[in-house]
Amino acid sequence: MSRDEIQEEKIQFLQKVTDGVMWWIGSIPSLIVHSIVFITAFLLPLFNLVAVDKMLLVLTTVLSLEAIYLAIFIQMSVNRSHEHIEDIREDIEEIQDDIEEISEDIGEISEDIDDIQEDIEDIAEDEDDEDHNERARNVMLKSNVSSNKSDIKALKEVILTLQHQLEHLKKESESPTQNPSGL
Repeated sequence: MSRDEIQEEKIQFLQKVTDGVMWWIGSIPSLIVHSIVFITAFLLPLFNLVAVDKMLLVLTTVLSLEAIYLAIFIQMSVNRSHEHIEDIREDIEEIQDDIEEISEDIGEISEDIDDIQEDIEDIAEDEDDEDHNERARNVMLKSNVSSNKSDIKALKEVILTLQHQLEHLKKESESPTQNPSGL
């Protein structure tokens, strides 16, 4: 592993720890633990186990250190959130740019479609009756060719049937038949 990769793993580990601490601080178990610690701290002087001044000094010091670390953790969380927001903002800007480009492309395509529609209308107006007649003749010729093809196919089938019948008749005539004289 390179030095940068090791450094990145350490940072990721610290971020996971920070996230875990921030989650725990904002949880019900944290509230319970803090409440128990405070109650215990105030009960110690009542049972004459610790002097009130000492307890307040220790409690104040611990709470100050905890507040400092919480402020650091909160700031780290805010910084990471800010980085994520910046990444999202950049993604949104890219998406907006893409949408603008697509919108421009759609506008150009729409103009092209309008031009094509106008060309089609111009072509339809420019065609003469003679051109229509020639097209009609071509359609009729194609129709006749198609009709003739189907007629030829039907005739081929009839011829094939007649050939089979002829072959059958030939076989019957060639097969030995009884001599009509009775020999």
